[in-house]
Amino acid sequence: MTTATVTETEKEFRPVSGWRVVAAKELADHLLSGRFIVLMAVLGIATAAAVFAASGGIRDVAPNAQGITALFLKLFTVTVNPVPFPLIVFVGFLAPLLGIMFGFDAVNGERSQGTLPRLLSQPIHRDEVILGKFVAGLSVVAIMLASLVLFVSGIGIFRLGVVPSAAEVTRLFVWLILAVVYVGFWQALATLTSVMARRASTSALIPVGVWLVLALFGSFIFSAVAGLVAPRDGSPAAEVDYLRAEQAISQISPITLFQQGSTVLLDPEVRTVGLVTLEQVDRAIVSELNLTQSLGVVWPQLVVLVAMTAAMFALAYIAFVRQEVRA
Repeated sequence: MTTATVTETEKEFRPVSGWRVVAAKELADHLLSGRFIVLMAVLGIATAAAVFAASGGIRDVAPNAQGITALFLKLFTVTVNPVPFPLIVFVGFLAPLLGIMFGFDAVNGERSQGTLPRLLSQPIHRDEVILGKFVAGLSVVAIMLASLVLFVSGIGIFRLGVVPSAAEVTRLFVWLILAVVYVGFWQALATLTSVMARRASTSALIPVGVWLVLALFGSFIFSAVAGLVAPRDGSPAAEVDYLRAEQAISQISPITLFQQGSTVLLDPEVRTVGLVTLEQVDRAIVSELNLTQSLGVVWPQLVVLVAMTAAMFALAYIAFVRQEVRA
């Protein structure tokens, strides 16, 4: 047998990476689970209500909206009664549940069923197990969010009769990547608690508690901390210092980072996420940003969000690799 034949044979029978095997198995289980069906149904119903209200409001003012660019993206950013929030706020508030639901029992679920020692006894490295589980959960999240964007776009085209331009499609695609990374942070947090906590109920309560505190009380906490860092004495300079401190402190919240990034990416008219003085408003040139310029505005938010997600998964990864697993 020649060397070329041996090389071709080795390539043919080369085993698949262990994390891919785990990811394929977990992905199939997630897609066929009742959890996936229920979450898709809830997201679909809530999204349909928000988009129908937004599209109806846009259609009512469409005759007087000639010359407005990125009209299609208004489906994601405008607020129309009776829905009190735009779609990006809805996604920012509820999307973390997707990551938590697909990560809170990733490890302790196997442990409680007694299948974790059996899984680790297979010819698969331990790090490939947690990597495969994380990739599978994040893939399901990407499928759900992509379906959500397509669903919203379909309703918008049907209700408005407006086909999105190439620039709008590109912005939606970049925003979809941002949303997947954002949900990935919460999945990584839930995976970490799944590794550290023995019971699935405990590992679910911790990320849910963090999510609720940041989503419902984050603004009050940031305001209180900013008041300690930069006390307000009624002067304009002190007020500006307070607002800057509050904004800087709020950057520790992934919800804030996602909302700021979403606003800039889906609205070309937004030129900054920081404080704007009257002098800056007066001197600003009325124009719209292209995608590259919008990314330049929010690149700190994007980098920090990616770093937070990577750091959270790294903690879960290290904790699982060093953890003792007994049969």
